[in-house]
Amino acid sequence: MKLGLFTLMLSLPGLFYAQDNKGSSSANTFTSGSAKVEKFDNNARRFNDWSISLGGGTAFLHHSDLTSFNNDGKHFGWNAYVELGKQLSDKFGFLLQYQKGETKQTGRLGDNVWGASPLVHGLATATTKYDQISLLGDFNFSNLFRRIDNNSPFRWALHGYAGVGLQGYSYSRRDEHPEKFANKDFTQKLGIQSFFYQGGLGLKYNLSKRIDLEGRAMYIITGDDEFDGGGEDVKEWPGYNQILKNSSDNLVTVNLGITFKLGKHSQHLAWYDSNNAALDKLSALASRSSDLVVCEKGDADNDGVCDDWDRELNTPIGARVDGSGKALDMDFDGVIDLTDKCVTVPGLVENYGCPYIDESTLVIVDENTKKFFEGIVFDLDKATLTQKSIEKLDIAAKILSKSNKNARYLVIAATDTRASDSYNLELSNRRAQAVIKYLVSKGVDPNMLIGEGRGEKDLKYPECKPATKCPEWKNEANRRVYFELIK
Repeated sequence: MKLGLFTLMLSLPGLFYAQDNKGSSSANTFTSGSAKVEKFDNNARRFNDWSISLGGGTAFLHHSDLTSFNNDGKHFGWNAYVELGKQLSDKFGFLLQYQKGETKQTGRLGDNVWGASPLVHGLATATTKYDQISLLGDFNFSNLFRRIDNNSPFRWALHGYAGVGLQGYSYSRRDEHPEKFANKDFTQKLGIQSFFYQGGLGLKYNLSKRIDLEGRAMYIITGDDEFDGGGEDVKEWPGYNQILKNSSDNLVTVNLGITFKLGKHSQHLAWYDSNNAALDKLSALASRSSDLVVCEKGDADNDGVCDDWDRELNTPIGARVDGSGKALDMDFDGVIDLTDKCVTVPGLVENYGCPYIDESTLVIVDENTKKFFEGIVFDLDKATLTQKSIEKLDIAAKILSKSNKNARYLVIAATDTRASDSYNLELSNRRAQAVIKYLVSKGVDPNMLIGEGRGEKDLKYPECKPATKCPEWKNEANRRVYFELIK
């Protein structure tokens, strides 16, 4: 039971797209990269799907006023067709058909027509010649209802057809007493004004990989009450169209035909059973060895990632790894999480992944920390701390509070080259004191800080003298405060 359900799931895509692809190593947009697929084009086709058919047989009017079979005898006509077929899947295709034929029929006015008894005109005979162009859907019932566990080859297939088309026809009617009821000839040109429907069944036999034989019976609804040669308006009395009260003359065709399957492949899609193929694939999988080889090259560092795709074959024992076998380093500081004492904070390799201040030299070692001791800038002609500078000083205050209390730092302030030397010197002193005052308010020992204003004598960009020679961002960088260790 499970085997059958699984096979049915595998075969569902084949109900609509039986022309499956041949494998290749490239993945398309709709795969994860593991599927072996390739672009579907003419080179990827595995089946023939075009055909040409022709056939012929008899035709007779069945539902009409003048009929082919009645008390006056049996009158067989003929029918022939040629068609171009395109198979979309193993269960459905399209046919473009042209057919031509002729029917023969007779009829009598009599007691069955109200009031016509005294006006019996005898026997009317008619011949109708027709040309039809139609588009048919071809349903392969044998593939549609075939059991998935039927592994036997099959050479017979039941097909169903249904479609619509346009027709043109002409009839010639002769009355036994033309002096009472006139003969008539009429031609209806091929066009939309004569729209018809047809449907039927066919039984095909797969004679060879190139040829099929078929017996086919079709029922054609002409949609026209004059097709049989009655030719009179039903309002006209008496008239042959009053023999039977209907609005459409319908005919039956019975044909024998031959189909030539076109293409370079050995099998045509109409004779391919996707359900059967799915079962074959499942059977092949079932016959394979169930012993799966995992980590053929082993796992030398025992990190759970096979050496076949491990990018780091010497992972330390206990280290967490990613999918490629590399040890994790959450803060990307070059120290793996296994040995990193500050897992979420970038630090130095020599300090086990943590930032620190070297107690022997009192130099700020970590570059990520050092940046908080420089780049404190001011607006033009201001000694007020900016919000950006306050954020840096808050971090610097935390670092200084934890450092050696015997350390001494110069808080050096500078200006740009605008204004006079004396004014700039006084402005820089105010800026240095503003920084010291803020750091002390955050808990830094005031004895650790010594302010020094240098005015425009300590330019970061000396070329900015005068200030008009530089862009504003360089002048802003000259208006700065930075720290210098003196002990």
